Amino acid sequence: MRKLLGGGPRFAADWLVAGLGNPGEEYARTRHNLGFWVVNDLARRSGSQPKTQGSTMQIGVGDLGGQRVALVKPRTYVNLSGRALAQAAAWTGCDVAHTVVVYDDLDLPAGALRVRAGGGSGGHNGLKSVVAALGAEFVRVRVGIGRPLLGGEPTWDPEAVADYVLSAPRGDERTRLEEAARLAADAVEAVLSEGWEAAGTRFNRK
Repeated sequence: MRKLLGGGPRFAADWLVAGLGNPGEEYARTRHNLGFWVVNDLARRSGSQPKTQGSTMQIGVGDLGGQRVALVKPRTYVNLSGRALAQAAAWTGCDVAHTVVVYDDLDLPAGALRVRAGGGSGGHNGLKSVVAALGAEFVRVRVGIGRPLLGGEPTWDPEAVADYVLSAPRGDERTRLEEAARLAADAVEAVLSEGWEAAGTRFNRK
């Protein structure tokens, strides 16, 4: 059952769609906030701008893909995203199978998309937090940002990675990621109306 019993959820919805990112203007254009870029696009499409509710999130409810959808941007910083999504699940009445999480992925080339349900965290600290809070069986829409390079080779160095994800893409890369964010928003709408398998068939790309 998707809806909670009792008096009903505060922001009743058929689906919960959350983008991962950090709050604040200083992070708004960074690679790590691609999830927020996608939610912002979906908010424009649905005519429902997420607004701050409590200390953990911005949330708004509108119609997308023939569904009533709660759009969420955590205010907890990426590493604590699970705290916000647990609250959002309680407020919307959406179970994990009707939750979509959109986020940046270092291990996909910049601009690539992947849609799937379930799986691990892939080393993404925000996703680790969400899995710990909700379980793993939510739908993931991953937007590739690629890895930073050191000496011409991809690096896993924590400082280099942190600097990279918390900086803003420029030029052609920015254009490519903006296009990917728009396609990711299309993919979310397809998940809502057609299911994640059909959405993956249409939108998974290198």
